[in-house]
Amino acid sequence: MRIHLIAVGGAAMHNLAIALTKNGHQVSGSDDAIYEPSRSRLEKYGILPAEMGWFPENITSDIEVVILGMHAREDNPELKKAQELGLKVYSYPEYVYEQSKDKLRVVVGGSHGKTTITSMILHVLNTCGKKFDYLVGAQLEGFDTMVQLSDAPIIIIEGDEYLASPIDRRPKFHLYKANIGIISGIAWDHINVFPTFENYLEQFRVFLDTIDPQGAIIYNSEDAVVKELVEGAEVSLAKIGYKTAENYTSEGVTSLRVNGKEYPLEVFGRHNLQNIEAAHNACTKIGISDEDFYSAISTFKGAAKRLELLGKNISTAVYKDFAHSPSKLTATIDAVKEQYPDRELVAVIELHTFSSLNKDFLNEYKGSMDKADIPVVFINKLTFEQKKLKPYDDVLVKQAFGNGKLIFFNDPEIMVEFLSSINYKGKNLLLMSSGNFGGTNLNLLSDKALISKSIY
Repeated sequence: MRIHLIAVGGAAMHNLAIALTKNGHQVSGSDDAIYEPSRSRLEKYGILPAEMGWFPENITSDIEVVILGMHAREDNPELKKAQELGLKVYSYPEYVYEQSKDKLRVVVGGSHGKTTITSMILHVLNTCGKKFDYLVGAQLEGFDTMVQLSDAPIIIIEGDEYLASPIDRRPKFHLYKANIGIISGIAWDHINVFPTFENYLEQFRVFLDTIDPQGAIIYNSEDAVVKELVEGAEVSLAKIGYKTAENYTSEGVTSLRVNGKEYPLEVFGRHNLQNIEAAHNACTKIGISDEDFYSAISTFKGAAKRLELLGKNISTAVYKDFAHSPSKLTATIDAVKEQYPDRELVAVIELHTFSSLNKDFLNEYKGSMDKADIPVVFINKLTFEQKKLKPYDDVLVKQAFGNGKLIFFNDPEIMVEFLSSINYKGKNLLLMSSGNFGGTNLNLLSDKALISKSIY
């Protein structure tokens, strides 16, 4: 099949292009800019565009499918040409559904934990030798791409609530029509698309309505908003609540106690223990026994950029995490403080997304860094320019976070200089962002934190 992807350079889109190429399709793509690692990966498979930009001549009548990425605009020249020729134009999630409508579809939704829960399910199914397809929002160890479409009878989908495409304003997770749905938590996000919390919450109500009536919804019963939403919904679905399993932590290792057995884990934090139970319930519905599940999950090392250990010594650990929204920030800081109760925590958050930088949303962060001993907020001054937002100063940030200890930086070099000056003996460093801290080399920063200052 001849397939063309508009905005092929995105994380999800370039992975889909590679997966389709590996399936034997004739794939082409376009974008106005493609960065690493997308660029090298597309080049490796012979599908890197020869020239950056949008070219209507790329769109010809022999193309059977056009897939439109969110990065493109609705007036994109290639999209306009495809519409003129009457070609079928799919959004990314729409195409994934078309390729999986005869499979058992497990869709993982929620404001946080989606990638981790999806990754946990994939890890367990892979360990247990199950055949499955998947769509996940991070590169996982042992998986070549972030998406796979084959003849497998099951597909596990990370169900993002962001919009499907520039011409399809429905949230992605509405389009997959799950057989088994999961909601891990609900906390207002994507303020640029959902201007009020009620508007955002409504998307999860709609998600419940999109699930097969004979299916099931697995939900976090320890999240008050989720519990009220699901238990109050008039749907015929089986409602399966989950909560944190019995556990304990000893010498920096968290273990579960289940059915009279103990399972040491390679991940930690209350949010991850909740994520495990979401994955457990999904795997149970797929046919995985408790013993097989917990044996497999004990070897799960975590999804990329989710409490990812950059380095450690006897007195210090350095982690990076994708956390950027208030709920993710709070959960991640809580996890590290609970895992290392005797160590101080230097926690750094980069505000990078449209929502996090919006003055009207900033107050949602109030109290989110209170458990950090040295709380640091970084906003790259160039980010304001790139997003065409009016910059604000440390006074506004400190007021919004409600934290008098908070230290604010808008220059990456000055931030790195400050972080490098700290004596990390008996302290941990946590670096949180969906961006890149203004191009900061986090591995080098980690190395600096772990050298002689930290150990006497």
